[in-house]
Amino acid sequence: MTAPKQEVSLGMPQLPAPAYPADVRVRLEADAKEVIARYPDSRSALLPLLHLVQSEEGHVSRTGMAFCAELLGLTTAEVTAVATFYTMYRRRPSGDYQVGVCTNTLCAVMGGDAIFDRLKDHLGVGNDETTEDGKVTLEHIECNAACDFAPVVMVNWEFFDNQTPESATRLVDDLIAGRTVEPTRGAPLCTYKETARILAGFPDERPGAVEATGGAGAASLIGLKLAKGEAAPQARVVSPRGEAPGDRPQKGAEHLSSHDAPQQTSASDPDHPAGPAAEEGE
Repeated sequence: MTAPKQEVSLGMPQLPAPAYPADVRVRLEADAKEVIARYPDSRSALLPLLHLVQSEEGHVSRTGMAFCAELLGLTTAEVTAVATFYTMYRRRPSGDYQVGVCTNTLCAVMGGDAIFDRLKDHLGVGNDETTEDGKVTLEHIECNAACDFAPVVMVNWEFFDNQTPESATRLVDDLIAGRTVEPTRGAPLCTYKETARILAGFPDERPGAVEATGGAGAASLIGLKLAKGEAAPQARVVSPRGEAPGDRPQKGAEHLSSHDAPQQTSASDPDHPAGPAAEEGE
């Protein structure tokens, strides 16, 4: 008999990723299929699926990456490449609350560096490390587009503006003690796992969450209504070159703006008049 071929492995052999327990697998697979159905190409669902598995364990584990690869028909290498690229995916267990101190230029000169140093000493951890009780992971973060409120601290991606070393210390103490903490703006604070599920695209159904964020704006909602055929477009004439409305006749009232589509006569550009467009064959 011929001996079976042995696979040649470079480096340390990789053990198969452990599987989720059966009940967890059933629940995650149902959620994953709901996410995948939102996209014309299943591969596009990888980012929200990584958030989904992160909501289960608090980080993206080998089990989670294998799960995503299986459902999307990808290799684990392809999934790993994405999971290691984006900093919002944690690669190892971390705290219930990700406390990020902005140390980019403006926040740094306004006190961000001092806040970060104070929290390191107060919590007894370094950058990207977690307190022994598993409550808080501390990290310095890049600009979060809130420079008007510098220095800014974020907890699970919710804003805490105009911080000082003293206020930031009280903040982490309240988080560790389980006291209610309210962000400066945005939705009520939740745990990192809950945040990850929201980022996977599932609605935040907590009381007050929608009211706090305001939901979609009027412009977004009218666009949705138009797409569903629930509202008729309203004509809105934008008069070019400083003309007052009514100075000249408007054509194409079906357009939201007189510049939405070119017209076939000089009405489309009075500074460069031209005759009507010639019909084909004339």
